[in-house]
Amino acid sequence: MIVPVVVVHYHEISLKGGNRPLFLRRLARNLVEATAGCGVRDVRRLPGRLVLDLRPDADLALVRARVGTVFGIAHYAPGLAVPPRLDAVKTAILALLDGRRFPSFRITAKRTFKVFPMTSEAVSRELGTFVLEHFDTRVNLTEPALTVYVELLPSQALVAVDREPGPGGLPVGVSGRVVAMLSGGIDSPVAARRLQKRGCDVEFVHFHSAPYLADTSQRKARALVESLVRHQFRARLWLVPFGEIQREVILAVPAPLRVVVYRRLMARIAEALARRVGALALVTGDSLGQVASQTLENLARVTEAVGLPLLRPLVGSDKEEIIREARLIGTYEISIEPDQDCCTLFVPKHPETRAGVAAIAAAEAQLDVDRLVAAGVDGATAETFTFPEAKRAVAIGLEA
Repeated sequence: MIVPVVVVHYHEISLKGGNRPLFLRRLARNLVEATAGCGVRDVRRLPGRLVLDLRPDADLALVRARVGTVFGIAHYAPGLAVPPRLDAVKTAILALLDGRRFPSFRITAKRTFKVFPMTSEAVSRELGTFVLEHFDTRVNLTEPALTVYVELLPSQALVAVDREPGPGGLPVGVSGRVVAMLSGGIDSPVAARRLQKRGCDVEFVHFHSAPYLADTSQRKARALVESLVRHQFRARLWLVPFGEIQREVILAVPAPLRVVVYRRLMARIAEALARRVGALALVTGDSLGQVASQTLENLARVTEAVGLPLLRPLVGSDKEEIIREARLIGTYEISIEPDQDCCTLFVPKHPETRAGVAAIAAAEAQLDVDRLVAAGVDGATAETFTFPEAKRAVAIGLEA
C-alpha cells in the first residue's frame, strides 16, 4: 500500500532528554492544528521523526506551506510511505520522479534499527542504478540537482524528495505564556515572534490613544496579530486606552521625563494583564540605544517598575538586522503603514535620555499611579484570533 505523506524531522527536541515526549506531543498537536482542513488524515510519531499521512485529495502545496510555519521542525519533505521492501521503494521512486527532469541526483538511504537486510550504502547504490536505468541523468554526490531520501523503518519505508528547511526552534506551548507589548512598529512583532520560536504562547497588548488619535494603530495591531497567530493558532490582543492616562501625565510630569513615565505605566498595565492571564514574563521590542527611551538608564527605569521578568530579545540587534528579519517573517510591510500611535501623542521635543531613580520617583509622586494602572486594565478590551480560520472573536473585559 502506498500512502502520500509529509516526513517531518526535528533537531533541538532530540536534545531534551526526559522531556522529549512532552515536546513531541506538543509538536504533533501543533502540526494537527496547522494543517486543519488541508487533507491530513493523521500525524504519527515514529523514532526520530513525525509523519503526516495525507488523504488522496489532500492539498499538498497548502500542507507544505502550513508545516513550514510550525516551530520545532528542522526540515520536512513530501513523499510516500510503502512497505519496507526494495521493490516497493523502487515503485515509490518512479511515482515521485515521474515527469520530472533533473540533470543530476543522489540517493540518501538510512536504515533505522539496522533490521533491513542490506546496508544503507548498498541500498543507495542499487537505487541509484535503478534511477539511471529509467531517467536521463547522472549521479552527483556533492551538489545534486535532486536528492531522493529513503528511510527504512521496521514497519515501512519512507521515500521523499524536495526537502525544505523548517523554522527550527521549539514547539509553541512548551515554554509557558508571555505578554508582548505590541506597538505597531517594526521591532515589537519581531520580538514577539522570537519568543514564539522559543516555545512561548504569546498574548499581545497594544496601547492606543483613541479618541485623541485615529484608530489606525489598532488596525495595524490586529493585522500584525493575524500574521503572527499562524505560529500558535490562537492569540489574544488586548487593546488598552491610553490617551486619558497620557493627558494626566502631561499635566503633572516635567516634559523630559514623560516618555519614561509613559513606558513605566504601560509596563505596569501589561504586568497586571499578564498576571490575570497566567503569563510569566513581559516582552518588548527594545533595542539598546536605538531611541531616547532605550538608553541603558531608561530601560533600567522601566524594568524597575514591574515585578515580572521583562524580556528584550532584540536588545543587541541593530535596526538593519531587525528590518531584515521583519521582511523575512512578513511583518515589515504591515509595520511601515502610516499610522498614529500613542507614542506620537504628547511626546516632548527633548526627552530625557538618562532618567535617574530619584527624578522618576518625584515625577510619579505627582500621579495616582495605582488609579491610572487600574483605569488602563479596566478599560482594556480583548480580541481573540485563530488560525487557520483567521476569524476574530471580540469580547469585553478581562473575562475574554
